[in-house]
Amino acid sequence: MLIRHLQDCEEFTAGDRSLLRELLHPDKADVAIRYSLAHATVKPGRKTTPHRLRTAEVYYILEGHGWMHIDQEVSEATPGSVIYIPPHATQHIENPGDSDLIFLCLVDPAWRVEDEEILPGG
Repeated sequence: MLIRHLQDCEEFTAGDRSLLRELLHPDKADVAIRYSLAHATVKPGRKTTPHRLRTAEVYYILEGHGWMHIDQEVSEATPGSVIYIPPHATQHIENPGDSDLIFLCLVDPAWRVEDEEILPGG
């Protein structure tokens, strides 16, 4: 049985400037899954750097309020929102609030550095 606790996962700054804790990744744990799962935080008044993934991604908003940008579309992101980000879409999320924006990121197939392109701007 594998059980991971958030506080036991090391926090690091991702390429898009979000704060990440990787919960599950098939290359880093003995799990029979194709996807990776991470816990992300964007601090108040901050936004992630625009980026693209070759893979599909899903955000599930846990806490806070934000604005999700996918290609030319912008939509509000609030707790309980599930956001599908298609492969190759330019994306970033911004936190205009005064508390942390916290969400889960599911990437399928699992996230790999070579599948992400950080774009200028942000």
